[in-house]
Amino acid sequence: MGFVFWIIVIIGVISFINYKRQQARRAQLMEKYGDEKIVDMIMKKQFWQGQTTEQLLDSLGRPLDVDQKVLKTKIKEIWKYHETGKNRYALKIILENNEVVGWDQK
Repeated sequence: MGFVFWIIVIIGVISFINYKRQQARRAQLMEKYGDEKIVDMIMKKQFWQGQTTEQLLDSLGRPLDVDQKVLKTKIKEIWKYHETGKNRYALKIILENNEVVGWDQK
């Protein structure tokens, strides 16, 4: 059998493995949240106003850096993603009391 055949087989196996991982991830998220709309957005790595910290972690992963301010009535955090330079980030997500309230995307 030719070289091209084996390349096609390898690509097929890798695609199948990735598909199975995605299915397992979706099932885990459905069990955790029980809401198809939320799971779809997390699977697409989206973020939205009102999203919880747990949902944000599932969607984008851990931030590269976090700034936190503890005030009398709330905790304000800025989660930073996609570093573009020293202390520069393409995405900053603002959370108050563990909920997304806004973001700055460049």
